Amino acid sequence: MSAIGIDLGTTFSAAAAVAENGEPYILRNREGHSTTPSVVCFRDNKPVVGLAARRSVTAAPADCVEFVKRHMGDPTWRFPTTTGEEYSAEQISALILKRVAEDASTALGAPASEAVITVPAYFDDARRKATADAGEIAGLDVLRVLNEPTAAALAFGYNADREETLLVYDLGGGTFDCTVMRMGYGRFDVLATAGDRNLGGFDFDNALMIHVAELLQKATGLWLLAPGLDDGETEAILREHCEQAKRQLSTLPEAKISMDVDGGEHVVTVTRPTFEALTRPLLRRTEEIVQEVMEEAAVGFGRLGSVLMVGGSTRMPMVTAMVEKVTGVRADRSVHPDEAVALGAAVLADVLANARRKPEGRPRRTVSVNDVTSQGVGVVARARNSGEQVNSIVIPRNTPIPCQGRRRFRTLAENQREVLLVVTEGDDQDLRFATVVGSARLAIPQKSGAVEFDIVISYDADGIIHVSLTEPDDGQQIAEFDIDRQANLDAADIHRMRAALRSLEVG
Repeated sequence: MSAIGIDLGTTFSAAAAVAENGEPYILRNREGHSTTPSVVCFRDNKPVVGLAARRSVTAAPADCVEFVKRHMGDPTWRFPTTTGEEYSAEQISALILKRVAEDASTALGAPASEAVITVPAYFDDARRKATADAGEIAGLDVLRVLNEPTAAALAFGYNADREETLLVYDLGGGTFDCTVMRMGYGRFDVLATAGDRNLGGFDFDNALMIHVAELLQKATGLWLLAPGLDDGETEAILREHCEQAKRQLSTLPEAKISMDVDGGEHVVTVTRPTFEALTRPLLRRTEEIVQEVMEEAAVGFGRLGSVLMVGGSTRMPMVTAMVEKVTGVRADRSVHPDEAVALGAAVLADVLANARRKPEGRPRRTVSVNDVTSQGVGVVARARNSGEQVNSIVIPRNTPIPCQGRRRFRTLAENQREVLLVVTEGDDQDLRFATVVGSARLAIPQKSGAVEFDIVISYDADGIIHVSLTEPDDGQQIAEFDIDRQANLDAADIHRMRAALRSLEVG
């Protein structure tokens, strides 16, 4: 039995393990590649994952599902197959994880059943739990869900015999994260993290697609991105061509995109300056997040030792140029941008698995990862002045975990016998930008007039949120509950899906 690290990516996934000499290395898949496309195609209800599925997207887009990572934690999302079956985001991700784990087992010559799976640092509680559930459905023993920037830092400095402050700039296919941490001698202390779970190479592709579609519309009168146009086949072809052009523009001054429209071939030339102008707002958004993280970490750019570039989208020259200009530090590319996250996850998987088994042989590495809350945790309350419902934050974002927060509240009415406690994640007082992660009705002592009480929220290293009500004077507990995540599967659902997937052959 072997422990592996899995980078479950929006566009590509990868697996890694640790060799006998203690060095992490990438496990190549059945095609001999270091990454596997995170695409699933259903052929007569048989799922095909990876390269073959990706090649089917343009020919049979209705049978293929991509970018499922953006739907993790959304209980309403389903992918309908053309034969009438429906799959949740957890089930699609489980199919990808199963394929990656099977290939890893083949490469290792032993079952890869224990895994550390990575997630964007800015994923909220529901999305983290959904990722862990997907691993369990895939038949894996999920040792931990690890933040992607932290994983990349582990790959970069797992054997560092120095201390330094590190900034990780992680721009992948579908998400962006930026993390500042202090690392050295096996200890990794996250100081601050922020990101955007809907910002990645996919969005750069979208900007180029709209530009090309507008040029072709002027030439042909047809809008290639019209909903339902030839079952999405033209849009899928346009996306593939624009993605290829984006990659070419990382090394060439211009790229040509050829499309067959209404029986005629049309060629659009895109220059690097044009592409950079089209996507400047996206790049600017990542720059704002870098500035935000540095401010919250209370670290000046002059104190940065290294800036680590992670994710395939960092290959765009404008990205490196912006990061080096803002930080004043030369970008470090000593770890492969597509492999860093999986390699770091493997380091932690090896440490956790060895701690379980305490094997003889090579000295056991010790790694300490101390993270922060990626989003604020609070409750729904009514503002005293306006009476409007607001998100009242109890534990601010970037608080070191495990942690505990306390705030005092009072009941709305006199002689109130219970309170509805709605727990949220989010950093804005506006509830439209917060996510409800759980709720409970709790009885409170009957007293004359309005009742004051303290809400105490605890957040542990595994992301479990515990809530209690206490007396404001003596701290005596009135009521308590653990969050039952409303957006996630229950144990029965996971067991049923795991049994169904066990008997399913994944191509």
